[in-house]
Amino acid sequence: MIQNDLELKCTQERIAWFEGLVAQFRVNVPPENFPAMAEGYLAEIEKMHDEVMEYLKRPAYQPVPAEAA
Repeated sequence: MIQNDLELKCTQERIAWFEGLVAQFRVNVPPENFPAMAEGYLAEIEKMHDEVMEYLKRPAYQPVPAEAA
């Protein structure tokens, strides 16, 4: 769970990095191998994106819920 703006920035950078990798896979990996190579990265991108959205839904003054930390 993202707890502050620094973690938000790092997560967004990691998403961009993974998206870049998958974009390279689309071009450089044989089509029959692409799904297996991309699957884990795409799942991680989706998970991180969900975390970003949850963080952005909270006002800046609202603390991270204790059970989520």
